[in-house]
Amino acid sequence: MNTPVDLLQAMLSIPSPSGREDELARFLEKAMNDLGMAARRDEAGNVIGDIGAGNGPVVMFLGHLDTVDRPLPVHRDATHLHGRGAADAKGPLAAMISAAASRPSFPGTIRVAGAVEEERLSRGGEHLARTLSPPDALLIGEPSGWSRVVLGYKGKIDISYRVVRDATHSTNPEAKATEVAVGFWHDLLDALGPERDHGSFNLPAATLRGMHGDAIEARLDIDCRVPPGFDAEALTERLHLIANGGDVTVVRHIPAARSPRSDPVVRAVTAAIRRHGGTPRPTLKTGTSDMNTVAPHWPVPMAAYGPGDGSLDHSDNENIEIAEYLKGIDVLTTTLDELATAL
Repeated sequence: MNTPVDLLQAMLSIPSPSGREDELARFLEKAMNDLGMAARRDEAGNVIGDIGAGNGPVVMFLGHLDTVDRPLPVHRDATHLHGRGAADAKGPLAAMISAAASRPSFPGTIRVAGAVEEERLSRGGEHLARTLSPPDALLIGEPSGWSRVVLGYKGKIDISYRVVRDATHSTNPEAKATEVAVGFWHDLLDALGPERDHGSFNLPAATLRGMHGDAIEARLDIDCRVPPGFDAEALTERLHLIANGGDVTVVRHIPAARSPRSDPVVRAVTAAIRRHGGTPRPTLKTGTSDMNTVAPHWPVPMAAYGPGDGSLDHSDNENIEIAEYLKGIDVLTTTLDELATAL
């Protein structure tokens, strides 16, 4: 690719919904090799590229290849790149590749990884955490805006509920499966506590993502977002007690993750933002990312950063401002310089 903007536009032009990232991974393996990195793909389908002088700290940039499965036309105008993944999260990943490629003499190793299935099961991030040694510092590629650094993400508990009731006439006063399921949903909200807020990092919240059924059988798909220190085991025990004859399954539990402002990576990104004329704004996110996935395995300094507007994630108007994207590359490059000194 001739320029970082060309690289991102090419990435946007390759559809990569969760589970179908192979074409993009193959493209990036070649692109990173062409940029002077030693790139490879692992057994899970992740693409990994290394660059640097070696014999020093390993700084890892971890982004993800996949997007939600809602295609968007790709086009470029004078100020913006439009397309699925422009913000979440091909923009941050392309910025990380471009920054790493500009520092071939880094006194150590810069490792850039594009993970598969972050939007679905975080399978790629889990594989990296199990198969690679912990880096000395880690930066997750997610859209924060060029002048923000993300300190942490809420945790996530995915819950499935299924209840079956005998077939009966609609006038029978016995509760039908759909009615029992609705009751379970309200009981779950009560179990989370009186204060619930999707907008607050320190409070739990729940979303009823799906409901299917009839009077005989009903199913619920529930997404709970939980703060650091939340007792997931106690919630699970409570849900079994209020299941009213239904089956409760915890499909997945990802704990919350948070770094302090004194974290070396947070400090490096903050210093880099200042050097490029920005006012750093530490941020906490109420979603989840691969930071949640790898933090239990890698107790290392970490934060999340990337150009792009996170409010456009998954939207039908997903785009990234070209000037912000280039500014993000500058911040990431300076972050590497800061970490080379700090580590």
